[in-house]
Amino acid sequence: MQNETFTVADYLLTRLRQLNVTEVFQIPGDYVKHFTQTLEHFPGVNAVGAINELDAAYAADAYGRTRGLGAVSLQYGVSTFIALNAIGGAYVERSPVVVISATPGADARQITKMYDVLYHHSTGNLAADQEVYDQVTVACETLSTSAGAAEKIDQLIVAALTYKRPVFIECYKEVWGEPCVRPSETPLEAIKFVSEPLALENAVNTAWAQLTAAQKPLIFAGVEVLRHGLSPLLQELIDVSGYLYTTTSLGKTVLDEGGNKFIGTYSDQASIESVRNLVAESDCFLTLGTIITDDYLWFIENKYADMVLATTELVRVGYFIYEEVTMEDFMRALIDRFKLHGAPYPLNVTAPPQPPYPEPWISNSDPVFDVEPHVLTYNRFFQHTMKFLNDQNMLRDIVWTFGISSAMYVATNAYGLPQNSFLSSAAWQIIGYETGATTGAQLGSGKRAWAVAGDGGFMTVCQSLSTLARNNLNAVVFVMSNAVYAIEQVYVNMDAFKPGPEHKFDTFDLLPKWDYIALAQAFGAQGFRVTTVKELEDLLPTIAAITNQPALVEVVIPQKDLPGQMRRLGLE
Repeated sequence: MQNETFTVADYLLTRLRQLNVTEVFQIPGDYVKHFTQTLEHFPGVNAVGAINELDAAYAADAYGRTRGLGAVSLQYGVSTFIALNAIGGAYVERSPVVVISATPGADARQITKMYDVLYHHSTGNLAADQEVYDQVTVACETLSTSAGAAEKIDQLIVAALTYKRPVFIECYKEVWGEPCVRPSETPLEAIKFVSEPLALENAVNTAWAQLTAAQKPLIFAGVEVLRHGLSPLLQELIDVSGYLYTTTSLGKTVLDEGGNKFIGTYSDQASIESVRNLVAESDCFLTLGTIITDDYLWFIENKYADMVLATTELVRVGYFIYEEVTMEDFMRALIDRFKLHGAPYPLNVTAPPQPPYPEPWISNSDPVFDVEPHVLTYNRFFQHTMKFLNDQNMLRDIVWTFGISSAMYVATNAYGLPQNSFLSSAAWQIIGYETGATTGAQLGSGKRAWAVAGDGGFMTVCQSLSTLARNNLNAVVFVMSNAVYAIEQVYVNMDAFKPGPEHKFDTFDLLPKWDYIALAQAFGAQGFRVTTVKELEDLLPTIAAITNQPALVEVVIPQKDLPGQMRRLGLE
């Protein structure tokens, strides 16, 4: 039963509930007990107990990406430090997460001064948590009193909503349970910035000159468009300009994929050939909301001057940078310009049609390593799985999660996915994200989460399977089982993938052998193992029918299966 006194913890939870945050992922702890005890009985917000800190923080990240805001409650020091890696990814990839914690209280601090006591979970620097999280958040606060707590909590949440990045709040141990004023009934909103008019006009004029001079322009869309709710503007811009468009790996599914303007996702050399060719031939890129990582070095080295770039941080046209211009205003102004002057580019230009998964990219055509047609490979897994989901009209019911593995690069070739259904660690590039994110992705989106993990990544957070089982979630985790860190070996020495015993993997890239079916049973999930295309095809209907229990599927692939996408990336 909820306390009669309205507390600081009540205030934060009320604000979160107003923003449709109906789940908070948590790790228990004594310092943060006043918050977790309030959360346990708070109406309208469920406490989702996670198995470890990465599990909780990855889930909160995925929840933020699908729901618009996520939250995770952590213990001081030992817990926050473990979760730091996941929050770093949320910061880089623009996922708004409220990180909640507590710190030794006023009594403990006084005892420390008097007797030089080192409190548990502390480095000795009681401000260490805030100092560390200051590097991966847009706002940090440590509340030593309930006085002014409401205003500071509001400022933190507004910052998370405005910048689509994490924020950090910790209270002295006792402060979470102290009385607090009640919030207004109006939900908090992001700050809406307005461009400086003359700077906006100059930026649009310069951009328009470059766009109208282009013979083969292309829109290159990124994840910030999706995070900031600008996808409708992007669609309108595509419609009025007639431009073809592509997306980054991180920005995949910024719109519903399909139609005659989407050429496919551009993942540099991991892209299908038609996408690589269209990007190479383009002479102007209207680049919107993209995070350009070192996956795109070829693009930057060859196309920098051809970019008309707008992000939440800057607007650049060629080599000219315009300050105090917002991405939203820039997009709206370009739409108005196209409507006024018409599209200088032929509106009837269309993208080449694509099946749900392009058939040419199967490992059997890989000249480096040939396998029998019935044997599963990375590409065959996606080809047959996507075909099944497409044939059963299930693509709109699925949200995919990917960490960094060969699977993620292969999966970017998939076509026809609905908006915001492809969650990946394409910029932060952390293994294990895909499994930890499944709980948050499913609860946040209301769709069924399908994760595709490398076996090395799965091993880092396999306990997340227990969290799924504990919450009766029917997510599916496919483990691409080849017993090696394949993606690491690609960048160390690709010769290891050549046939023959003389070509060996480095010892540090070899993984232990796990009994995945037994592991699934131990965690309360259903376990399966497939080794051939036929076994996968037979299993998919069974997987689709599971309703209230997670499934773990070991997808056995040859150790030396090197998809063409990864081979091309490794040769860069």
